[in-house]
Amino acid sequence: MTEVIILHENDEWLPPFRQAFGAAGLTFSEWHLREGQVDLAAVPPDAIFYSRMSASAHTRGHAEAPALCQAVLNWLESHGRTTLNGSRALYFETSKVAQYTALTAAGIATPATIATVGAQALVAAAQQLDQWPVIVKPNRGGKGLGVQKFDTLDGLKAFAADAAAMADSVDGIWLLQEYFETTDGTITRAEFIGGKLHYAVRVATGGSFELCPAEACDIDETPRFLVTRDVPADLVRGFEAFLAMNAIAVAGIEFARLDDGRLLTYDINTNTNYNPTAEQAAGVTPGPARLAAHLMELLAADSTAAAAA
Repeated sequence: MTEVIILHENDEWLPPFRQAFGAAGLTFSEWHLREGQVDLAAVPPDAIFYSRMSASAHTRGHAEAPALCQAVLNWLESHGRTTLNGSRALYFETSKVAQYTALTAAGIATPATIATVGAQALVAAAQQLDQWPVIVKPNRGGKGLGVQKFDTLDGLKAFAADAAAMADSVDGIWLLQEYFETTDGTITRAEFIGGKLHYAVRVATGGSFELCPAEACDIDETPRFLVTRDVPADLVRGFEAFLAMNAIAVAGIEFARLDDGRLLTYDINTNTNYNPTAEQAAGVTPGPARLAAHLMELLAADSTAAAAA
C-alpha cells in the first residue's frame, strides 16, 4: 500500500491538503463524489482512504454526494480497507441527532435538544422546553448554516408556518435547542488528528453561528481564531475516548463555557478545516501538515505489517 485517496465533493477546501500532502511526499489521488457509481462486485484499490465529505454538500448543488460517499465507504470497509473518517464518522457529519445521542451516551454534556419533524412538532417542542431564547437548527447543516435564534413563541410560530423555510432542512428534521450565553462571547474548537488533540482554537463568535475556519469560507479579516491551550484535561480525555469509540480519526469538536459553570459540547465537525493565520501566529504545526504526517505513519505501519506477513 503506497497511496492515499481523498474522498470529497468540494475542490475549494482541498488546496491546503494538496500542498501539505505533496510536501510530505505522499502519493495521493482524489475521488470527487458529486456523482458516480460503486461496482459492489469490484475490489477497491489497496490504499488508505481519507473522507472529507461535508454535511453542507447540498449548498453546492451536491445533495446526493454524502449518500454516494456512504455507499463508497460501506464498500471499502467490507473489503477491510483502511479509512480515515469512515462510515461512522460520515453518519455523525450528516446527523446532529446522531452526534448528541452518542455524546450523551458517552457522558459528555450537550445542550437540551428536541428533534422534530413538522411545524406543529417544532412549536410543541418549544412549548415543552419552555425557556427563551431558543435555537432552531437543521439536523444536517454544516458551517452553521440554517441556525437561527428566536426570542419569542410568536417568532418561532412564524418560522414554522413558512413552508419554504422549513424545507431548508435536507432530511426534514429540525432541532429545537436551548440557547446559551458563553462567558466571554467565544467558543472553543478542539482539533483532533489521529484521534489525539493537536491544538484548540478560541473563536470569537461575534453573534454569528457560521464559524467555518477555512480561508475559503468568506470570513472577515478580524482575528477571530486564536490557538489556545486552555482545554480541561478531563474533557480532552473524554473527547479522545469518544473518537476512539466511534472510529473517528480527524475532527473538530466545539464546546462552550457557560456563565453557570457548565461546559456544553454542541458540534462535531468530521470534515474539519484549519485557519492558517491562527496556526502561524501560534507557531503550531499546521493541521494539514500534521494530517500528512499521520498518513505517512499509517502507510509505514502497513508496509511493516505487510513485510512481516
